[in-house]
Amino acid sequence: MVKKSEVKVTDLIAAPIDEVWKLAADFGGLAEIMPGIESCETEGEGVGMLRTLPMGGGAVVERLEVLDETTHQMGYSIVDSPLPFKDYNALITLTEQGEGTAIDWTGTFEPDGVPGEKAEKLARGIYTGGIAGFKGALGLE
Repeated sequence: MVKKSEVKVTDLIAAPIDEVWKLAADFGGLAEIMPGIESCETEGEGVGMLRTLPMGGGAVVERLEVLDETTHQMGYSIVDSPLPFKDYNALITLTEQGEGTAIDWTGTFEPDGVPGEKAEKLARGIYTGGIAGFKGALGLE
């Protein structure tokens, strides 16, 4: 049995949770905040909807699995991708932290075709870039 990898990136965003949640909850708005994402096409609505993210090496198709406004959680899985991940699930959790917002972005997956460390480094870079994108979209670079 292949060992699953887990990668977690935690940071603090100096903005109210409602402002950060608007960005995190917008499953189709990733191209606005994520570096390297050319566009984001969506299909369907709410939990179960798909987004297609064209990238240099092909397209990543993700499905919205969790969207909970009460707990400020948004989770997604990868349906199809050229990235070296199998059985991939990620969860973004926001928590009020004083006047700011703590963000935890956690992914679990099986490395596919590359060593675990390489897949984990790639996932960590995606999450770190995404959090930087949230900050940039909020004018907090």
